[in-house]
Amino acid sequence: MGSLLSSSKKTDQEMEAALNKAKEIATSAPVVVFSKTYCGYCTRVKKLLTQLGAAFKVIELDQESDGVEIQGALLKWTGQRTVPNVFIGGKHIGGCDATLAKHENGELLPLINEVGAISNNSAQL
Repeated sequence: MGSLLSSSKKTDQEMEAALNKAKEIATSAPVVVFSKTYCGYCTRVKKLLTQLGAAFKVIELDQESDGVEIQGALLKWTGQRTVPNVFIGGKHIGGCDATLAKHENGELLPLINEVGAISNNSAQL
């Protein structure tokens, strides 16, 4: 039982470190997508961002040594555990459905433009 208590303490420290790391990553680029390589919803969002000509940073949580902890930290921070978990200008946008809805409502491209993440001029029109 003693190891259980010490492991929960370590988990608290790991969670705090993961939360700090998630926040640093979310603000490290104009557009950040926390993703998993095998996730179809993640692929859909990354494809949309690519089609829009957006430059974006992808963190594949299934390839990160602390991906499980980062995903748990995202839940604690944003209330969303699922991926993709999209940030624009350091602000949480949501997942696949929220990102696609913003695109359909004409709100996504202005957000991406606002943070300077469009890499080709034609997408800015």
